[in-house]
Amino acid sequence: MRRVNLTLYFVTDSTGRSESEFLETVRGACEGGVTLVQLREKEKSGLAYLRLAEKVKQITDAHDIPLIIDDRADIALAADAAGVHVGQSDLPVYAARRLLGGHKIVGATAKTVPQALAAREQGADYLGVGAIYPTTTKVVTVITAVSTLNEIAAQTGLPVAAIGGLNASNLHALYGSRAGGIAVVSAIMNSADPRETASALKRQVLENFGRAGL
Repeated sequence: MRRVNLTLYFVTDSTGRSESEFLETVRGACEGGVTLVQLREKEKSGLAYLRLAEKVKQITDAHDIPLIIDDRADIALAADAAGVHVGQSDLPVYAARRLLGGHKIVGATAKTVPQALAAREQGADYLGVGAIYPTTTKVVTVITAVSTLNEIAAQTGLPVAAIGGLNASNLHALYGSRAGGIAVVSAIMNSADPRETASALKRQVLENFGRAGL
């Protein structure tokens, strides 16, 4: 298992933003201390996705932060990203692992213990578990209880990031949980000051999550 720091896992959303605005938000988040960046682009062509990944990687490399590509193992390879994150309807974990090899990070989304155990057996390095709260980034939100997150972490032994509608005002629901950190989208993407928001969120996680940073 490749170690990954999930303390503050930033998942991007470029919707409605110019490229320069988007890259400035990513830069601010990195300056604020996010520990992992996932580039998520659902609509871009392969070429556009790769070109954006290369630009984002320049920023993440400058801050020594791993870049994870959402869904697309081919883009992760072409951009020499740190790894890929796959959902339940994406490329299976075992196939992503086969393509990327043993030295790259493969993360997976899991909403149930069976899904989580399957991802572990197929070679996942970490799990994203949620949605903890309703989220505006997806049309359909399936809520995952914190108790389920705890059970997933206990049974798999993998680092787990809680995701879904999380922000500074509602992280208390995860205090004392087995989450290794939080994954956020809107909390940073929609912030007027991504650097300060990232910094404040990271402090909150480190102060209140007993297992943060696994």
